[in-house]
Amino acid sequence: MKILLVGSGGREHALGLGLHADPACTALHVAPGNPGLAEFAQCHPIDISKNAEIVALAQQIGADLVVIGPETPLVNGVADDLRRIKIAVFGPSKAAAQLEGSKTFAKEVMSDAGVLTARSFTCTNRDEYEKALDSFGAPYVVKDDGLAGGKGVVVTNDRQEALDHALSCKRVVIEEYLNGPEVSLFGISDGVSILAMQPAQDFKRAHDNDEGPNTGGMGAYSPLPWAPLEIVEDTYTQILAPMIAEMSARGTPFVGLLYAGLALTDHGTRVIEFNVRFGDPETQVLIPLLKTPLATLLYKAATAGLADTVLEWRESSAVTVVLAAEGYPAEPKKGGRISSFPSIENVHIFQAGTALDEQGLTATGGRVLTVTGVGSDLTQARDLAYRGISQISLPGAFYRSDIAFKASVAEKGN
Repeated sequence: MKILLVGSGGREHALGLGLHADPACTALHVAPGNPGLAEFAQCHPIDISKNAEIVALAQQIGADLVVIGPETPLVNGVADDLRRIKIAVFGPSKAAAQLEGSKTFAKEVMSDAGVLTARSFTCTNRDEYEKALDSFGAPYVVKDDGLAGGKGVVVTNDRQEALDHALSCKRVVIEEYLNGPEVSLFGISDGVSILAMQPAQDFKRAHDNDEGPNTGGMGAYSPLPWAPLEIVEDTYTQILAPMIAEMSARGTPFVGLLYAGLALTDHGTRVIEFNVRFGDPETQVLIPLLKTPLATLLYKAATAGLADTVLEWRESSAVTVVLAAEGYPAEPKKGGRISSFPSIENVHIFQAGTALDEQGLTATGGRVLTVTGVGSDLTQARDLAYRGISQISLPGAFYRSDIAFKASVAEKGN
């Protein structure tokens, strides 16, 4: 099967490796791709914000399956355009992608589906912002209602900071703070059935001890030794399956990856947010652990064929650590040369904000690389990831030193 993968980040590098490893994949094309993907796939430098360019490329290469990585093409409706010309797509329609494209829409669907989430107000002016902030009190949670490239959420005890963020957006959702550990749990859906993947946890703050600004994610790990044993089954029953049923009932069936960001509160599991694509950096730990052939799995999802599918996982652990450019997330410094790439068994280096020029491999984005270690337990996986990232040279770059540390200590204690 000929596959077109859309995207250029660390998530796509991980997905690309998974797709390429499946014997069912006879040719892998990526748009626009990155230097890491170019090592085993054919990259096409198109503008993926333009649906017509993606559709034309899919037709040109004779794609049997298109896998959409980032949220923007999905919210733009590229999946609809591809399905119109009978090309199988792993990714939701424009209407279904509004689960990520509008937090207000997601709240409405959750309400109708009976899925529990934080109480909230959708606000559009200063008076509404102030009333909502005062209604919930600190910590304040302010979310840009639309897409914001992972930078649309502010969680702070500083009321002025919360208000300033609201004022910088056209429309915001202000909600109560959900106290408790956060978990990412993905579901792969064909519009009727949904398969829950194993849970992961990511780290949003830029610096150790969850300090600094929110980011797109500075690391992740899976599995979660501390999580309730029933978390996957309960999330499927209480959240994933009801959401898929509600989307189908609305006439907008959800085909693709439904990402549930969860808070395990004292009052039970609550949804923080939904995304409509594989999360980054969680994908970089989940794909190396997935035994089920990825290309076959995503094709089944794209063609209503998941009913009898069971996911299989390796009995291993994975930890990924993000190498970020100096100044990330506010003003990441670009152009630095990346050198000293290590080659260590069971260590995967996924490229994200990178490019090749006459100087070699250079940094072009905020999150430059993610380094994943796979081991028999979290301690071994963590040691491998940090051994790998410590051998990479990029002037001014930084990474968190505490990814999965508490979980690995707890695992040893058990």
